[in-house]
Amino acid sequence: MDLSNLKPASGSIKKRHRIGRGQGSGWGETSKRGFKGAGSRSGTSTKRGFEGGQMPLQRRLPKRGFNNKNFETKYVTLNLDQIQEMVDKYEITKLDQDMLVANRIIKGDDKLKVLGRGELKAKVEIWAHACSETAQKAIEAAGGTITMIG
Repeated sequence: MDLSNLKPASGSIKKRHRIGRGQGSGWGETSKRGFKGAGSRSGTSTKRGFEGGQMPLQRRLPKRGFNNKNFETKYVTLNLDQIQEMVDKYEITKLDQDMLVANRIIKGDDKLKVLGRGELKAKVEIWAHACSETAQKAIEAAGGTITMIG
């Protein structure tokens, strides 16, 4: 065996049509692009969702209601593992809005939500705008308290 008689494994190479390679190939002349028009020329493209002039699905479906993003409540989230990391690093016992703003963890007008990812071992007093049930149980199990702010 040498390089002259190597062949790819059977079925590993798929036969494909090489279009635009002359009349003898059967895929010459218009090369599956059709006659005339922008689509037959190079550099053409269509917009996403274009259905050949038919009314696109997105425009055919009815639209109902309106969700105003200006009234959406956005929270900055803190998980229990992040709180535990802060406790270990900075020896924090109270976690409130003023302390978080002072340490640039949140901005002044942000609302804080505590989530339950991770484990909390330290006893911590937390003031937050919202809290998940799992986080609340974990905080109380560690001997801490969580107080909801307005």
